[in-house]
Amino acid sequence: MKPPKRLRYVFIGLGLLIVLVVVAGTAIGSVDIPLRKTVMILLSRLSSFLTAANWTRIQEIILIEVRLPRVLLACTVGGGLALAGAIMQGIFRNPMADPGIIGATGGGALGAVIAIYTGWAADRVYTLPAAAFLGAWTCSLLVYRLSTERGKTSMTMLLLSGIAVGGMASSLTSLVLSLSLKNAELGRQIVFWLLGGLDFKGWTHVRIAAVVILPASLVAIAFSRDLNAMLLGEEGAQNVGVDVRNAKRWLLALASLITGAAVAVCGGVAFVGLIVPHLVRLVLGPDHRSLLPASFLAGASFLTAADLLCRTAIPPEELRLGVVTAMLGGPFFLYLLLKKRGEIGC
Repeated sequence: MKPPKRLRYVFIGLGLLIVLVVVAGTAIGSVDIPLRKTVMILLSRLSSFLTAANWTRIQEIILIEVRLPRVLLACTVGGGLALAGAIMQGIFRNPMADPGIIGATGGGALGAVIAIYTGWAADRVYTLPAAAFLGAWTCSLLVYRLSTERGKTSMTMLLLSGIAVGGMASSLTSLVLSLSLKNAELGRQIVFWLLGGLDFKGWTHVRIAAVVILPASLVAIAFSRDLNAMLLGEEGAQNVGVDVRNAKRWLLALASLITGAAVAVCGGVAFVGLIVPHLVRLVLGPDHRSLLPASFLAGASFLTAADLLCRTAIPPEELRLGVVTAMLGGPFFLYLLLKKRGEIGC
């Protein structure tokens, strides 16, 4: 069966939007590179027919070695966080659920900060992502356990447990930060990491994020039908043959893995998983077969555009990416909270 025209148009539009933000993100910066040269340099990596006759070696280095990995990392992380948010909202059937609100981001931050403080992160390149994943998965599992009784998840308990667990993780992170301030450079490193950002990121960080986020995202998309069944409620999903408990465990682990990898490479970037899936759902509806991949594409464009804003808003200063996403996401969350307050007994 052919997909509806509207669905095709949405995905075509999202694909074009990603191309636009990638080109803009690589062309615009402290050293502007003309759009035509940017496109030619990017195409030169795909074809041997184009030579460096029309651009300088400095322009090529800036674009390929500095800006392009940053842009691709923003796409990978943004897409992963949006997909993780869509998974969380599908599991708990609540548009206010996202990896940050239910503790996954705070747990990932705690694990990563401990790895930085102890020096483990300096030993092996994969130690930081592993620590962030462990923290994210532990906090997510704890929130799930606290909010679930006899196989049913309470939305009120979900939010309250998420706030409590996230607050505990945040307080422990602050404790580690206060201990690290004796070493000015270590304290500065942790503070900058907590504020989130994609500065000084290279191809190694792209590989670390991509090797975790992309496969995990593909596996998560394979659970789209299970998530659709969960829209009927847990009993309804079980009646149509879905192993709800097993599906939730897999999806929770995948969302935590994606979040942990994202947090590990770019620090605290909040609310992407809240804003993007909600907006995509308004356009495409609740069918996770289209919602999950569309959320990934939209999240990739969103975070890349936000990072471009960080670099160009007040030059030569650079805003922290986590600050910008929080400024956008905070009011959006309050809007959703006011909209849903009748349902959570407030």
